[in-house]
Amino acid sequence: MTIDDFAKRFQHGLDAMASRPLALARGDYDRLCASFATPLPTTMRVTDERIAGVPVRRYRPGRAKGRDSALSHAHAHAHADTGQTVLYVHGGGFTIGSLDSHQGVAAGLAEALGREVVSVQYRLLPEARYSDQLDDVDRVRRWLQPCAMVGDSAGGRLVLDVARAAEDPHPLGMIYPLLGDMSETSLGPDAPLLSRRDAQAAWAMIATDAARVGDAPPVSSAVECLVVEHDPLTPAILATLDQWRQQRRQVGLHTAEGMFHGALHAHAQLAPLSITWRGFCRALACHLDARHLDYPLR
Repeated sequence: MTIDDFAKRFQHGLDAMASRPLALARGDYDRLCASFATPLPTTMRVTDERIAGVPVRRYRPGRAKGRDSALSHAHAHAHADTGQTVLYVHGGGFTIGSLDSHQGVAAGLAEALGREVVSVQYRLLPEARYSDQLDDVDRVRRWLQPCAMVGDSAGGRLVLDVARAAEDPHPLGMIYPLLGDMSETSLGPDAPLLSRRDAQAAWAMIATDAARVGDAPPVSSAVECLVVEHDPLTPAILATLDQWRQQRRQVGLHTAEGMFHGALHAHAQLAPLSITWRGFCRALACHLDARHLDYPLR
């Protein structure tokens, strides 16, 4: 598959959603995104549950670190607070997206890191507020005490603001997140699958609540960020990361040349993105290993 093939197919799906009621469009989006995902590894264990009242999906690869993979699910669940789990938050412009739409991303993350990943189904706008979304993610974070948080697009902004508010010191992974003020001067040109207007519309929905969190750099021990070349968000992301580096934050940058916003769904089928994704995951894994978080069972 080429990036142009992906963009044509993805845009066709988005166009078909445009005239549909939101409830139906959400299901369309789930199926569209899932159509690019590779099959789950046969050794991966996937379970749905609720944590602190929030729906989540657990992905446990067969080679997961920290606990014997032969342990029963009940035993593993009882020790979920030992700091071995990565918390993942999906994208979708704050209004769409689900555990199903981003299953391929969450499962790929678990497989690449060799760690359990918990994906969060936060409430969506406009039925909820951004503050409600932050609360959903933070309730899961407080229960899990994860070793890292990762989010893409809208989810990248959510994990950032949760980490900021909680002063969470663990590594943070963001994939083309909403950073900066989304002003005319901070954004780049329109690109396939995401326009400047799209980015500003998403920002307008959360700006008031996001302002209450503030814009200070996270206290995370390390930040890894994946960006794509053709995305109006990228210049604002790069400028923000430069500011964080000037404030002596450890920041890693991974750029997928020639790629578009949203292409993460097909990362296994797009060579440039696959290479960048693997580098992003390797960097996160190095931070996690360096923190010596493979605690023994208690």
